[in-house]
This record gives sequence, C-alpha cells and structure tokens, in this order.
Amino acid sequence: MAIAITLAGLGLDIPSLEDMEEIELSNRLYHDNGTDYLTVMVPGQNAADEQVSAPVTFILEPERLVTVRHHTPRPFDTFPARADKSGLGVATPDHVFTGLVQEIIGRLADHLEGVGRALDDVARLIYQPRNQTQTSLQLALVQIGQQGERLGRVRLALLTLGRALNHIEPVIARRPGSKDLVKALKTELRDIDALDQHANFLDSRLALTSDATLGTIDLSQNSTVKIVSLVSVLFLPPTLIASIYGMNFAVMPELAQPWGYGAALVLMVASAAVTWAVFRWKGWL
Repeated sequence: MAIAITLAGLGLDIPSLEDMEEIELSNRLYHDNGTDYLTVMVPGQNAADEQVSAPVTFILEPERLVTVRHHTPRPFDTFPARADKSGLGVATPDHVFTGLVQEIIGRLADHLEGVGRALDDVARLIYQPRNQTQTSLQLALVQIGQQGERLGRVRLALLTLGRALNHIEPVIARRPGSKDLVKALKTELRDIDALDQHANFLDSRLALTSDATLGTIDLSQNSTVKIVSLVSVLFLPPTLIASIYGMNFAVMPELAQPWGYGAALVLMVASAAVTWAVFRWKGWL
C-alpha cells in the first residue's frame, strides 16, 4: 500500500500488472502527456524464488525515470553498485535508462552462456556412451527442457527490448546533448541483434541435442526389448519339445523308455544351442 501511495504522489498514470501483460504493442509502448511508457519482458525471480519472465515498465520523462515491476530481475540489483562507473554515467534519467538496458543485455548474454554450458554437459553425456544410464538420460532430457524454457525467456526479452529501443531512440535523439546516448542505443540494438543470432544458434543446438537424447533413449529401450525378444526365441524350441511330450496320447513310445527323460532334456538343450548359433551367425547377438 505504501508503494501505491508513493507512486500516486508522482502524478503518473501507473499501469497495472494486467495492463503490463497486454500483448498488443500499443499497450506496451506509448507516449502520453510528455511521458514515454516502455514495457519489456525481463527474466527474474518471483516471490516464490522461481525463474519467470515478467513485464517491467519504464516510465521515462526528461526529469525522472520510474520503473514498475512485480518480480526481481537481477540487473536491477546489480546496476546501482556500478551505475556511476559505467561509461554513460547517471547524469540524466535517459542515462540511467540506457545504463539499465545495458545491464539487462549483459544479464541476457550471461543466460545464453549458461544455456551453452548446460548443452555442453548434455552433449558430453550423449556422445560418450560409456557414461550413459537410463537415469542419466532422463535427467539430461529434463535439463534440455529447462534450458529450452530459459532460452525462451531470453528470446522474449530480446524481442521486447529491441522494440522498446526502436521506439525510444527517436524520442531521446530530439533532446539536447543526446548524441552519445543515441550512439549507445544503436550499440545496444546491435548487441540485441547479435544475441538474437546466438539464441537462434542455441535453439538449433537445443533441438539437435533433444533429438539425440530421445534417439539414445529409444536405442537403449530397443536394445532391452531386443534382448528380451531373443531370450524368448531361444526358449521357443525347448518349449515346443516339452509341449510335445506333455501331450496325453496313449501311444508315445519314448515315454516308456528309461532314456526318454534324458533324451528329451538333451534335445531341448540342443535345440536352444542351435538357435543361439544361428543368431550368432546372422549377427543378431
């Protein structure tokens, strides 16, 4: 409640969370009574310490900058400690905004590097079969899914940041002494394009790793099914012989012979051995 009162005292039209989550571009980027409202999606932690992608609104005026957010993006915690050490400085709200965007872009680059390292770990597991177990493959699949979600949050942030910078660049360019700021904004747009290309590469790599993991799991399962099937086939001839001598016909001469039991056992073992030898000859074992 105290925050709401403070914001109301600023004389600004503060967007609600529902307004910030609107998909339409007109609700995220607009100019109203000399004030620019820029809403971007930024990865961060919610109240339950879960990683989410949630909206952050920058309310930018020539005299002040206000941010509205309902989660905790890390750049907003790290930027104050180094704000005055950045090349742009914090002389004006435009400088602070540009510095914050730089911090966000740097954090997104860290996320992409994290995705790349995680995919390296999964690739080492997939392409080194001696380290594979059914459990490790299932955990790798979970890891791939988590990194896919992480990559999706980064790509959404890059998309919305690029739109916001393209919207605000001509506004800042009209203000006196904004030459360095415009140059910095153009540099940030180039950084966003570069990160977007990196994200595309990681997306392709993610799909390849996912396919390889699923293929490895399928091969592992097929190998198990193959072994079970072969064992079943090996026992078919002995089972057939046992079934024949288990029939209740009156005339079965072998049943009355003292060597009948042993001969049946030898015949069953021999039939299984012949079947095994045929499988080895065919390369099925």
